[in-house]
Amino acid sequence: MTIDTKDLLNSILSSISRIDYIRPNEIPNIDLYMDQVTTFMEEQLKRTKRYEEDKILTKTMINNYAKNDLLPPPVRKKYSREHMLLLIFIYYFKGILSISDIQTVLKPITDRFFAGNEGLKLETIYNEVFSLEREEVEVMKQDVVRKYHKAQETFSDAATEDQEFLQTFSFICMLSFDVYVKKMLIEKLIDSCSAKETDTTEHRSRHSRSDKKQ
Repeated sequence: MTIDTKDLLNSILSSISRIDYIRPNEIPNIDLYMDQVTTFMEEQLKRTKRYEEDKILTKTMINNYAKNDLLPPPVRKKYSREHMLLLIFIYYFKGILSISDIQTVLKPITDRFFAGNEGLKLETIYNEVFSLEREEVEVMKQDVVRKYHKAQETFSDAATEDQEFLQTFSFICMLSFDVYVKKMLIEKLIDSCSAKETDTTEHRSRHSRSDKKQ
């Protein structure tokens, strides 16, 4: 079956345009039980699913996040708005990062800002990060169009019956390389953050031992 290349590009751009995030004012102002959390997340993020049967969030996932220190434990089996914000971050991270990397990224945020421990609210951080989204979506669309047209220029000498598939393969490779490079950069940043956190912890430990001796 032949796919109209313009239709394919328009479909991709339309999907990118629909990328959105859960705004804090859409999160209930009351603490939620686990069933309510999974239902809310399913409803709000269902557009991001590849297949209808995919699950956005399950009880097992939430329990695993808590066990791996990605998520603070619920209070009397209820999850706060801040729990919900962390779950949204985890949802987007888990597609590209390992559990240990997500833990490295979120632990300083959770330790310092969960429940407003240091003045700055987690909701403020969430809003600041996601406010960049709309601008980035437009940049992303332009980049996808550029890569798409570049891929359409490849395999001009290939047999007609092979050309469409090979050009699509080129497009996939270009997008995949972009993801690969960005993932590598993210991992290097995480490793750097982890090293700095280790140095800070050791520094505090040395000072603590020194104070005790005095």
